[in-house]
Amino acid sequence: MEVEAEVKPTLPKDPVGLDLQYKIDDVPPWYLCIMLGFQHYLTMFGATLSIPLIVAPMLCVGNDTIATAEILGTILFVSGLVTCLQSTIGCRLPIIQGGTFAFLVPATAILRLEQFQCPLIVDNVTNITFDNSTPPIYTGSPEHTEVWQIRMREIQGAIIASSLFQVAIGFSGVIGILLKYIGPLAIAPTISLIGLSLFQEAAASASQNWWIALMTIVLITLFSQYLRDVDIPCFSFDRKNKKCSKSGYPVFKLFPVILAIIASWSLCGILTATNAIPDDPNHWAYPARTDNKTAVLSQAKWFRFPYPGQWGTPTFSTASVFGMLAGVLAGMIESVGDYYAAARLSGAPPPPVHAINRGVFTEGFGCVLSGCWGTGTGTTSYSENIGAIGITKVGSRRVIQVAGVIIMILGMIGKFGALFVTIPDPIVGGVFLVMFGMITAVGISNLQFVDLNSSRNLFIFGFSMFFGLSLPQWLASNTEAIHTGSDIADQIFTVLLSSSMFVGGVIGFFLDNTVPGTAKERGIVAWNEQLETGDSSDISECYDLPYVTKYIRRWNWASYIPLSPTFAGCCGRRADSSKQNSNNSNENTAL
Repeated sequence: MEVEAEVKPTLPKDPVGLDLQYKIDDVPPWYLCIMLGFQHYLTMFGATLSIPLIVAPMLCVGNDTIATAEILGTILFVSGLVTCLQSTIGCRLPIIQGGTFAFLVPATAILRLEQFQCPLIVDNVTNITFDNSTPPIYTGSPEHTEVWQIRMREIQGAIIASSLFQVAIGFSGVIGILLKYIGPLAIAPTISLIGLSLFQEAAASASQNWWIALMTIVLITLFSQYLRDVDIPCFSFDRKNKKCSKSGYPVFKLFPVILAIIASWSLCGILTATNAIPDDPNHWAYPARTDNKTAVLSQAKWFRFPYPGQWGTPTFSTASVFGMLAGVLAGMIESVGDYYAAARLSGAPPPPVHAINRGVFTEGFGCVLSGCWGTGTGTTSYSENIGAIGITKVGSRRVIQVAGVIIMILGMIGKFGALFVTIPDPIVGGVFLVMFGMITAVGISNLQFVDLNSSRNLFIFGFSMFFGLSLPQWLASNTEAIHTGSDIADQIFTVLLSSSMFVGGVIGFFLDNTVPGTAKERGIVAWNEQLETGDSSDISECYDLPYVTKYIRRWNWASYIPLSPTFAGCCGRRADSSKQNSNNSNENTAL
């Protein structure tokens, strides 16, 4: 009797059906890299811009817009620098690094201490009446500069010291060890909640003028979905054969975000010039005007080079360091989910353990640089830029490296960055609504490895998602709800439990590893097969360090270093040993 062999389902190489134009190792033409890199700058600029606008009042900057612009330039410069480091020697995934909001909550708690209360600050061009018993400090004066810089130095010290913890976590490989217990039911809610938890920020910007926001959404959808297969005819001349040739160029597939922003921005400019949108701050359409932020153009400097210690020598205190540690933990856990999302959207295999370790290490080092430069926050991977990869179908690492350079350069050109401050908030909100939705969908796509007919799995995923949204929402309405008897512990728990991706990821991780279920039911079998799908050389070429990996493979001791491309776990087995054993087995069979 003939026994039918078991046929194992093969996983698609492109599990989310992205139809990528450029994958992670592809190198587009230089001019295309510049355009796509600039698109990533536009995508991250909106979120980055909001950080100094939030930090400045806490630092007692007042109406000193020059100081706010200098902080913005510093954030952009450091973000570009860390982006280049992360995409080149870190996790080597196409991830934009930018200022993180996770550090703002502990920073607020630090600056609420009595010694950091803001004095009376008066704009030096405004005549107001103040209490004569309280000597005022005028904006732009040396006294005022010292007022906000002393607060910045305290935040700098807290960021530097607390970020060294993340550097140690990445270097020691602790994150890599935890990944052995992380399956699809932990990854799915973590990535999904990255997008869902940002809906309030996106809705807040879009709701300022829903007509403009909806127009931006329609344009992005039109360009990226309906017109993605429509090529614009381009003509070229062959000098050798003296012939003209016509070829199609996928403009709509490559630049949907830029095209949508330009079109919406231009329409807002026309409506502003014709006064179709009234110049009345109380009018519902006013946020769509393009001239309500133009003052920053005249106030910004043409060129300024940020440098470490530009605000003075950072100061350190125990309470500030431990309070800021909460932001480090939240940002680190969030980034691990971003690595998986970026890998899936860029057509790369899931990141191996050494890439995760290097990613966490580099991100921690980037936060140390942020503290040294004085950005007022740390750096983290930007989910909106990962969503841009899914929309543009371009996951090339080279594009992100070029984007990092562009961000650094534009961080030094004050007036160029100030120009994009004038982009109306409703346009930014429309872009975010599309991209955050893409991130959510990518997270849910991890459930393809799980048995969705299992009530166990449905319970874990559903509860993780719902509780991950509910608890942070409750804490937002009850900011003083946590009382442990320690202010530092209160800050740590408040920040962690206010992060939807942290709460949902931890709940999914705990239930998936404690509720009884078979490996096949949990999706671990299919997940591990996906981790091992394809030739191991593909994974090595994708995540290996440039230029030096061929030398590292000669050193057996390197297999014990968590950051090494040959690292394969705490046992110290070489990452390429399975391939070597396979080759030896084939040779023995041939003999």
